[in-house]
Amino acid sequence: MTTEFPGGTGQAVGREPFPLRNRSVLVTGASRRAGIGFAIACTMASYGANLVLHHFRPHDRQQEWGADDLNTVVGGVRRHALPEASVVELGGDLADPAEPERLMNAAVNAAGHIDVLVCNHALTGEDGALGEITAQELDRHWAIDARSSILLAQAFAGQHDGRPGGSVVFMTSGQALGPLPGEVAYAAAKAALAGVTTTLADQLADRGIRVNTVNPGPVDTGYLTAEMWQLVEPMFPFGRYGRPEDPARLIAWLATDEAAWITGQIINTEGGFGRWRPRGQGQGA
Repeated sequence: MTTEFPGGTGQAVGREPFPLRNRSVLVTGASRRAGIGFAIACTMASYGANLVLHHFRPHDRQQEWGADDLNTVVGGVRRHALPEASVVELGGDLADPAEPERLMNAAVNAAGHIDVLVCNHALTGEDGALGEITAQELDRHWAIDARSSILLAQAFAGQHDGRPGGSVVFMTSGQALGPLPGEVAYAAAKAALAGVTTTLADQLADRGIRVNTVNPGPVDTGYLTAEMWQLVEPMFPFGRYGRPEDPARLIAWLATDEAAWITGQIINTEGGFGRWRPRGQGQGA
């Protein structure tokens, strides 16, 4: 179905069922089926994209949930993909300043060209409040949460040949909307990505690349307990916590040509979390 807008360019406008067909996407931090990266990859795959999934297994093993089975992760993404599309995985420690360029080169070797970069990775775990934070923690979060994403964007731009569809999506957090108690280093690093978005978007526009940053809001990636939900439930107007597919839909759409006029934006997708009156206290009829 197509629609022609009055006063427009005269071009027919319609919805392509596979808007990322023949485009290749690198998603970092896509190693757990409960995670946002996996949901992004699955959604991109359902849009027709080829996928390169980045992971760093030692980090996953350090978490209480442990590392997922990579074959199952890749298979889960492949089930959403077109028969002709490729899905591959690549490991790498993005704390290493040389890793972003190496990862991008490996992704290009696997896919031929990377059209879309999604920097979903992050260092997990509370780092400390003011008075507790160390220089080491500040440096670790800067290296993994911010520096690596900027270097990945640089490597992405270096391999991009100007073809349509160039897109970079960073992931920030809600540090601009409310406090992140006990996470000074994480908040500072994620704020850096939001802060540099407009600068990078301006520079890369001449290369045909759009740059946007998404705050996914609180998303249950396997850590939410009944006690935690009881504490925060009144802050969610729709009566539920965020799910990985919520930010994934926005991020996948930002990679399509439907979002071709959107760049330099920091977009929050968190269901009104924390900024409306508690549930049950709305205006009466």
